[in-house]
Amino acid sequence: MHRWVKGFTQSFKNIFNMARSRSVSPSPRELKRQKIDHLTKEDFKNGLFLAPMVRSGCLPTRLFALKHGATLVWGPEIVDKAMLHATREVDPVTGVISYNGVSRAIFTTHPVEKPYLIFQIGSADPELAVQAAKVVQQDISGIDLNCGCPKPFSTHAGMGAALLTNPDLLCSILTALRQAMPPEITVTAKIRLLPNREDTLKLVERIVNTGISALTVHCRTRNMREKDAAVIERLREIVEFVEKMGKGIAVIENGDCEGFEDAKRVRRVTGASSVMIARGAESNPSCFSPTPLVDVETTLIPAYFRLAKYFGHHWSLTKFCVAQFKGKRVEVTKAQSTALRSALSQGKGFEAMDDVVGTWSGEEEFKEIVRAIEEDPPRQRRMLPSSFRFGERTSEQPSFHASSAFITPPNTQNPEPPTSRAPFLPNNLEKEPGLPPPPSVTPTPGGGVQLGSLP
Repeated sequence: MHRWVKGFTQSFKNIFNMARSRSVSPSPRELKRQKIDHLTKEDFKNGLFLAPMVRSGCLPTRLFALKHGATLVWGPEIVDKAMLHATREVDPVTGVISYNGVSRAIFTTHPVEKPYLIFQIGSADPELAVQAAKVVQQDISGIDLNCGCPKPFSTHAGMGAALLTNPDLLCSILTALRQAMPPEITVTAKIRLLPNREDTLKLVERIVNTGISALTVHCRTRNMREKDAAVIERLREIVEFVEKMGKGIAVIENGDCEGFEDAKRVRRVTGASSVMIARGAESNPSCFSPTPLVDVETTLIPAYFRLAKYFGHHWSLTKFCVAQFKGKRVEVTKAQSTALRSALSQGKGFEAMDDVVGTWSGEEEFKEIVRAIEEDPPRQRRMLPSSFRFGERTSEQPSFHASSAFITPPNTQNPEPPTSRAPFLPNNLEKEPGLPPPPSVTPTPGGGVQLGSLP
C-alpha cells in the first residue's frame, strides 16, 4: 500500500510539472511578436534636429537640446581612423561612456541619449568606415556619413565635401555601411549642394539608392561659408525629386534656421521633411522649444556648468561652448552679462565660475534632464504640417511653380550669392528676361537621372 501511494504521488507530480511547463513556456509565435524599438525612416520626418558641430556638438549640448525639444541629435564629426584604436570606458558614477584615445576622449555619450543619437563619421574608405562604425554601434542609433564639411582638415584626406566630386567612393561607403550595420542602426548622409541642378539631382539619386534612411542637405555649396546666406529655395526641387523616387526617404534641410518658429518658415519654403539647426543651437540649445530660454546668463549657463563638471567635461571645451551662448535679455542687465563674460574669459577652471553657478549640483541637473526626456520622449515630438499649414503662401513667400526663379536653371553654375571662390553673376542678370521653365527631371529605375532635352 505504501509503495502504491508513493508511486501515485510521483506520477501526479510529473503530470503537474508537465502541465506547468507547457503553460508558462512562450511559443515561437509569441517570441516573434516582440517589437524592437529602434529608429526608422519615419523618425526622420516632421522633426527638429541638432546638427553635427565640431566642439559645440558635445554631450552636454546634446542633452540640453533633447531636454528643450530636439527630436534627434547628431554628434560632432569623428574621423574613422580616430575610433579604430579607441578604448571604451564607462564612468561608474555618472554613466558617461568615453571612447578614449592616447591623451583625450575622442567621443563621449550617455545611455540616456542613445535612442536619439546619430554618430557622424568622416571617412574616405568603405572598410575603415565600417570598422569605425562597429566600434561605436552599441551606443548609438544611427550612422551619418559627412559629405559636406568644406574644411581642409576633412577635405585634404578625401573626406567631407571632397566626396561630392567622387560619387563612386561616396556611394560605396554608404553601401558598405548599410550592408555591415544591423537593421536597427540607420545609415544616413549629409551633403551640400552642387553648383548646378543636374549634377545635384544625379548625386542625390545615387545616394538615395544606396539604402539610406534619410538625406540632409546643407543648402550651401562647398565654396560657400557661413557669412553667405543659405540658398534654401534650391531644396524644393530636391525634395520633389526624392518624393518621386517613392522610397519614403526624408529630406532634411540644414542652413540658416534659427529655431522652432523659424523652422516653420523653412519647411514652407522648401517642403523639407524636417529641419536641422546648427548655429541657432550653438547660441542657445533651447532653440528647439516654442519658448526658448531667455536670460541665458541665469537660466542656462549655470546649469550647463554644473552638468559639464559633473560629467568630467574638459574645462576648455566647456568654456568654448558657453562663450557662444546668447539670447534675449529680460531681467539680466547688460552690465551683468558683461561681467559674466569677463569672468568666463579669464577663468582657468570650473572653480572660477563659483559665483555664477552657486551650488555645484550637477547630479540634480542631470536628473532633471532625464525627467524631461521621460515625460516628453523626443521621438514623439513632431512638427506636423497642420501646425504651420504646409505649402501655405504668405506675402513674404512666393509661389513655387515650374517657372519659378527659385528652381535652378539647367547648366547654371553658382546661382547662389558669390563668395571669394565663386564667379560673380552677370551684372545684367536682373535685367534679362525671365528664364524659361526648366526641363522635367524624374528619377529612373536604372539609377540615372532622366533629363529633358537640354540646350
